[in-house]
Amino acid sequence: MSSEELRVGKMIDKDHVISNLRNVFDPEISCNVYDLGLIYDIAIDENEHEVTITHTLTSAFCPFADEIVNDIQKAGYVPDVISVIVNTVFDPPFSIEMVPEETRLMMGW
Repeated sequence: MSSEELRVGKMIDKDHVISNLRNVFDPEISCNVYDLGLIYDIAIDENEHEVTITHTLTSAFCPFADEIVNDIQKAGYVPDVISVIVNTVFDPPFSIEMVPEETRLMMGW
């Protein structure tokens, strides 16, 4: 998207990013990364038209890591976003306690 195409005065829609993240699934668990509690932060820089998504994986040895990270990055591209930065972190490490109660009930955990 060129700077001429950006909507002047429009804000980047964080809810749209979250909606997109709910379509990114961890293939081993069949649950989306947002409701699984893998997304730690979504930071929006309106001036730079940038979204930074900080997340973890269920395991540092996740065989689907590249696919999940690529899908998370794609999810950040909503109207008026030029750049998406994905930070993969393992501190704090993922644990079942991080999964929201609603998701645990849905998954039968």
